[in-house]
Amino acid sequence: MADKETDKPIGEEEDETDLNYQPPAQKSLKEIQELDKDDESLTKYKQALLGSGPVVADPTVPNVQVTRLTLMCDQAPGPITMDLTGDLEALKKANFTMKEGVDYKVKIHFKVNREIVSGLKYVHLTYRNRLRVDKAVYMVGSYGPRAEEHEFLTPLEEAPKGMLVRGCYHIKSYFTDDDKTDHLSWEWNLHIKKDWDE
Repeated sequence: MADKETDKPIGEEEDETDLNYQPPAQKSLKEIQELDKDDESLTKYKQALLGSGPVVADPTVPNVQVTRLTLMCDQAPGPITMDLTGDLEALKKANFTMKEGVDYKVKIHFKVNREIVSGLKYVHLTYRNRLRVDKAVYMVGSYGPRAEEHEFLTPLEEAPKGMLVRGCYHIKSYFTDDDKTDHLSWEWNLHIKKDWDE
């Protein structure tokens, strides 16, 4: 029998508590740049924040592109990076290894191509034996378009440790915003082991 918890689409596993937050009305980048254009100091400030215009004019390219996720750990023998521009189905079958008890951070690389995106967040749902054991929500922030990738780094975390927590964890990740737009959803597996090369 299927477990109801794991049958939900990722986007439906939103916050359990609704704080009645209403995101601000969307304005295009052009509208924002046209506002108060007689104020020279404000115009310079907006140009420093937003750049001079859209980076990608192609409407078929998504406004937000999440390109990779890296588990940053000083004790790891090498980088633990997943490419999010390729085959996401292959990631579902891939296994990443982390030693128990190590400190790590998650770094996300993403691009904003045309319009400002507000309230970006990264949600990380962790399952073991089909039961959800953890949920982490990281507020990434609001970003304007630019040619270079943006980076977001989570606070320092500690991997679980002990014989009972070793094993395979299935993780559902998604990158969303204030408008609940699903910019990218993917699944992957993390093995917590006694040692890196076990």
